Amino acid sequence: MIRPVEILIVRGRTMDHRDVNSFFISARNIEHNLRKKYPPTRSVDELVTEYLSNSAAPTKSLDLGCGSALKNPFRAHEAYGTDLRDDIGPLIKQADLAVESIPYPSNYFNYCTAFDFIEHIPRNYWINGKTRYCFIELMNEIHRILQPGGLFLHLTPAYPSLQAFQDPTHVNIITEDTFPLYFCEPDPLAKTIGYGFKGTFELVKQAWIWNNSLVGIMRAIKQEH
Repeated sequence: MIRPVEILIVRGRTMDHRDVNSFFISARNIEHNLRKKYPPTRSVDELVTEYLSNSAAPTKSLDLGCGSALKNPFRAHEAYGTDLRDDIGPLIKQADLAVESIPYPSNYFNYCTAFDFIEHIPRNYWINGKTRYCFIELMNEIHRILQPGGLFLHLTPAYPSLQAFQDPTHVNIITEDTFPLYFCEPDPLAKTIGYGFKGTFELVKQAWIWNNSLVGIMRAIKQEH
């Protein structure tokens, strides 16, 4: 006989004590997954303050998917961009970075930024009979064009916010753990599991902004040439 305290009605279905235990375990797991581990920041400027360019030597920054509003939050001496369009300006090169390489040499930039861009890069793409992991390839390209110790900054709507999902052009949903676990030391899973990532980053900072997006700074770990 089941005692009354061991009965729970969920959506019209009677659950015994074993179901109840599973129900609350699942609820705790959902709560854990929705909890935000990283702190909030008020602005990108607040996050990058201590990393602003103060070098006497010229510094260069690249803004991915920049459109007509080229961003340079690190205040590099020279700012460049890439975009799908080819008619924006002489400092912005045309490239479809879902399937093409970043059109700049290796070890060229001190900084690389991506504002509301990563979510538009597909994770998987079927091209010419082969599967391509476009997000992984883009991270390889970002690592390639950065100088040793160069910084990558991204601002990306992230799970569990509505903004990560509601835009029909968002095809790459990230979480708090996507960049730290898969692309950053000590054990970047996108490399060690064999997904094709070839570089390594150090997670410098990560925070929530506007309560719906992650902004992160990562440092490229690579040998001096």
